[in-house]
Amino acid sequence: MSPTSFDPPRERRVPTRLSDGNGATAITTTTLVAVVKPGCDGCRAFTHGDLGALDGLPVVLVSATDGPEWDDAAREVRVAPEWVAASGVRGAPHYVLVDATGLVLTEGVLFSPDQVAAEVAAHRP
Repeated sequence: MSPTSFDPPRERRVPTRLSDGNGATAITTTTLVAVVKPGCDGCRAFTHGDLGALDGLPVVLVSATDGPEWDDAAREVRVAPEWVAASGVRGAPHYVLVDATGLVLTEGVLFSPDQVAAEVAAHRP
């Protein structure tokens, strides 16, 4: 068995709707939610980098904190502190892979798209 960035996921459901001042995102299929924070190197790979390793898997980026670096991010970052609190994520950088009902399939610390792709591979549809 190879080492992973996580303990077994805590059994729980997360909200399937993320809302912020720019609108809402609904989770309707197995989705990777990456919880990011400003000034985070591992997060930058998700906000500004190539997510090719996660190709075909919907990825939603969410932060509890607004930051100027979200303005020039390659993909949208939802600033939704209520969602982060309700999700049970204890801090960023973190990811949760959830199904359409919000059930957490797996979770862990966010280091790189390749690392996360390897950790979620067994849970992808």
